[in-house]
Order: sequence, then structure tokens, then C-alpha cells
Amino acid sequence: MTVSGVTLQEGEKLTAKPIPGDPGLPLVGYTFHSMANPIKFSRKRFDQLGEISWCNLFGTRMVSMLGPDANQFVFQNRGDMFSNNQGWDFFIGKFFHRGIMLLDFEEHRHHRRIMQNAFKKPVLVQYLGEMQRPIEQGIQRWLPQDDFHVFTAIKKLTLDMATEIFMGEKLGPEASALNKAFIDTVRAGTALVRYPVPGGRWKKGLDGRKLLYRYFKSRIAEKRAANGSDLFSQLCRAETEEGQKFSDDDVINHMIFLMMAAHDTSTITLCTMLYHLAKNPEWQDQLREESRQLGRSHLEFDDLEKLTGMTLVMKESLRLCSPVPSIPRRTVKDVVYKDVLIPKGSLVSVSPYFTHYMPEYWKNPTEFDPGRFSDERREDKIHPYAWVPFGGGAHMCIGLHFAEVQVKAILHQILLRFKWSVEPGYQMPIDMTSLPVPGDKLPVKLEFI
Repeated sequence: MTVSGVTLQEGEKLTAKPIPGDPGLPLVGYTFHSMANPIKFSRKRFDQLGEISWCNLFGTRMVSMLGPDANQFVFQNRGDMFSNNQGWDFFIGKFFHRGIMLLDFEEHRHHRRIMQNAFKKPVLVQYLGEMQRPIEQGIQRWLPQDDFHVFTAIKKLTLDMATEIFMGEKLGPEASALNKAFIDTVRAGTALVRYPVPGGRWKKGLDGRKLLYRYFKSRIAEKRAANGSDLFSQLCRAETEEGQKFSDDDVINHMIFLMMAAHDTSTITLCTMLYHLAKNPEWQDQLREESRQLGRSHLEFDDLEKLTGMTLVMKESLRLCSPVPSIPRRTVKDVVYKDVLIPKGSLVSVSPYFTHYMPEYWKNPTEFDPGRFSDERREDKIHPYAWVPFGGGAHMCIGLHFAEVQVKAILHQILLRFKWSVEPGYQMPIDMTSLPVPGDKLPVKLEFI
């Protein structure tokens, strides 16, 4: 048994309080409350019950651990107390089977060591060069209009980019079907009816998984035989110093997960940035001037750190809308956190989304204020786990640096070509039924500069 990360010796007595909480409504528990307004719901639970409590969500008992201390305790996972696989498996295991995020302990470390080669600086420099043409071609198709749907356009752009960069090919007529498959697999994770009922989210997710599997399976023999530099080819050839390689299923599973992560989370981040830049035109003008000062239409790798304003806006957007709002784990042994016992087998969730809105750590947390990340203020330094859009610990997002490269490369070209705005008083609705996306696709007035 583990007490705050320390294993008890046999015969030692454990004194800890049970987790406070209540089930909520019959069958659905607090599912609708948590999706309708996650900040309000979590704040109420936090104020009433403290950092740790339980309730029923999505038909199961869920232990919520709230705040930076909880993030640190779970992400650091000293003593291997929490299973990533068993946590995520409940939500997306059927759809993103054995992706890097769903592996545990030594197996995860083994796979991550192989995959990290695809995200080192020399490869990121290569990726940046390969991004420029698909970005330019993609946004050249955008036309000025009063009702331009940002989410639709950005999602298509990032999926096309991910396919070209990670797979070394362009999408043909299958693009729409693949995009729908990724959407369906992600949305299935929060299905209430977790059986393959025709027309239901779960069934659509399973069908989407099958389509994605067939798509990657049909290309793997060619990738193994070729000598391409794309990620798909690299995973096919990757091996450890001992000569261990990925099986076909390993490669397919990693590609399905990485392709989803490489375009879904970046799409959310870009949509949030574009929304706040529309609401705050002074920041849009500042970033545009910053990009113009570079004197080139395509970013070079050394330019990334020069875009200081864009960095601030990206960090603030990731705070205001964390692309992965909550992160599940399951305890593999009895654990005590701050004198509260979490029994073995408990499904646990930490919430970057809630943490980022805690007034205990952030000044005026609902306001868009990129300056909070400036060197003079650095509000995120109040606690090492107060700002956690990429998670933390051994499972910190493997693609976080790729995300910065991708987001900045896209936004740089958009800023140089367009300006955009929203109606006065407009508030972007967030659809929280899976990952947090614009509920109305984010309509803006798009204009050439």
C-alpha cells in the first residue's frame, strides 16, 4: 500500500479518511452538469468538498483531484501508483488502442524512447520546412467572407498538414471520411451509451477506428519497403540499440493516435487564438507587426523564439482552453493523498481546465491577458503544476514542441494575408461533449489585408 507515494510495510496501520462525494442523479450522475459548465461544476465541488471528491460520471464512479498539488502528485506518479492505460482505456481504449498515451511504465518508456527521435530538433527543423507549402496552399483557398467558419477551415488544414508531414502523402477523396473518422473516435470517448447501438456515438467511434485501421494497414507494406523520411516510415524502420522494432500493429496504433493528436489539439489551440485575436484587435495588430518584422512569408526555425507576442498569446490561449480538459488515471494500488484514501482500482481524473481558472493562482482568470506570462509577471510560476496544458511527468505530451512549430507557422502566414473580426459582444460557445471545440464553428468576418 502507498501513502502519499510511500509504501507501507506489512503490518503497519493506515489511517486515512474516505473520499467525500455523492453519486448525483440515477444513471447519468453529474455527467450533464460537468459537460454543460465544467468550471462552475468543479468549483462548486471544490468549495464544498475540497481537492478530492467522487461522483458518478459517464456511468461510472470518478474521483476528481483538483488543483496544482493534485496535478503534481498524479503526473509525477512516484512509485507507479497510477495507470495511464487503465485510466484512458475507459474513455478511448477501443478507439486509440495502444497509442503512446495508453501505455504504462516500462513499456511506455520503451516506446517513447523509440518515438522521441521523431521529435528532436533536427527533425522539427525538417517538419517546419515541409509545413510551409501545405499551409500556403491551404490558406490560399480561403476567401474573404462575413461568415467564415474558422474551425472547419483550420481542421482541414491541420489534417492535410499532418498527412503530408507524418505520412509523406496527400489526402485524396478519402479526406472527408478520414476527418469524420477522427471526429467520431474522439467524440465516442464521452458517450453515455457505451455499446454499439446503431447511430450512437460508441458505434460511430468503432466504425471510425476500423476505417482508420484499414487506411494505415493498406500503406504499411509500402512504407516498410521504402526509405521515406516521414514519421510513418520512421516508425516502420525504428529500432532500439538491441534491435527491437515495432510490429505492424504497433505502427498502426501509434499513427492513428499521433495523427489525431497532431491535428485535433492544434486545431483547438489555433481556434482559441484566432477567437481572442478577433476579440482583441490590438493584440492581432501587434502579432501581425511582429511577423512583418521578420521580413519573410515562411518562418525559419530561429524565428520561433523571436515571436514573443505570439508565444504569450499561445500560452494564454492554452490556459483559457486546455485542448485536453481532464486527464484520467486508475490507481493500481491503494493510495493516500492528503490524508484521504483512494482505493486500488479507482478511476481518477485531474483537470488542467479547472486548474487554469483557479483565482487562487491566476489574477482575473476569466480574462484574456497574455501579459500574465511575460517575464515581469510569470503567473504560471506560482506553482510548477499550475499551467499544465501538455500534462506532466513521464507522460508529458511528446509532441509539445511540434505543436508550437505548427501553430506558429500557420498563424504567421494567416496574419500576413488576412485580418479577421467578430461581432461586438460575441462569445464563442464551447462544445465540451468531447474535446473543447467551438460549438458554432467560430464564424468570423475574414478580410484580405
